[in-house]
Amino acid sequence: MKQKFDIITSTCVPLPLENVDTDQIIPARFLKATDKEGMGDNLFRDWRFNADGSVNKDFVLNNPSYSGEILVAGKNFGSGSSREHAAWAIAGYGFRVVISSFFADIHKNNELNNFVLPVVVSEAFLQELFDSIAKDHKTEVEVNLPLQTVTNKATGRSEHFDINGYKKHCLMNGLDDIDFLVANQEKTEAWEQQNK
Repeated sequence: MKQKFDIITSTCVPLPLENVDTDQIIPARFLKATDKEGMGDNLFRDWRFNADGSVNKDFVLNNPSYSGEILVAGKNFGSGSSREHAAWAIAGYGFRVVISSFFADIHKNNELNNFVLPVVVSEAFLQELFDSIAKDHKTEVEVNLPLQTVTNKATGRSEHFDINGYKKHCLMNGLDDIDFLVANQEKTEAWEQQNK
């Protein structure tokens, strides 16, 4: 069982860049790993650190005034290759939600499979979030999975977001695909008996 989703209220880390691809999320040299352990340490590795290994103080993840379980990202997040390691890195770093106006489909599914909720909002609402966070780094956003709403606590404005019903059930109950099958084993066996 994974951590169940319900309502997450958190400060945010803003990444107002468009077309962030999976190679920027987790560089290819880290794809040899077959284990999720420590993957979060290399999230946005080439942006977080300079070529000499020193910390890039200008990158948002290295700015201590930003923190939280929600990453607010620019349009077309997770494009490029289909590497699941990108979702592993996002989850491993501690993000539970990524908000954007558009996700690459495969990356969106990889996030859902790794208990990270991708929330699609309008471009106007996304810009409002960036503006609120820039004005006050402690701005909180509420993501309500049962109601499928995201609310900017600074303005009180909300938007509805879509999610696949099966994935919503799994997130709210802390189930991955295998957990779901095991939980429904009796129903599966009963169906098999009826359809022999």
